[in-house]
Amino acid sequence: MPSFYHPPVKRSIQIAGHKTSISLEPLFWDMLRDAAEGEGVPINALVARIDAERIKSETPPGLASAIRVWLVSERLK
Repeated sequence: MPSFYHPPVKRSIQIAGHKTSISLEPLFWDMLRDAAEGEGVPINALVARIDAERIKSETPPGLASAIRVWLVSERLK
C-alpha cells in the first residue's frame, strides 16, 4: 500500500496572468488534478476560482490551505 505521508511538493501555476508557487502534498495535487478533470477545466482555472472564493472570506487563509479545505469540502458533498 502506498504511503500518503509525503512532504509538500512545490509547483508553479498561473492565476489571472500571474505566476505563483503552491506547496501541496502529492495526495492533494492528485485530488486537485482529479477535480479539475471532473469539471473539465485546467488546474489553473480551478485554482483561480478557489482563490477568488477565498479572497471573499472574512478571514482569508493562504492559497494552499484554501485549496486543501476546498478539496475536502468537495469530498464531503
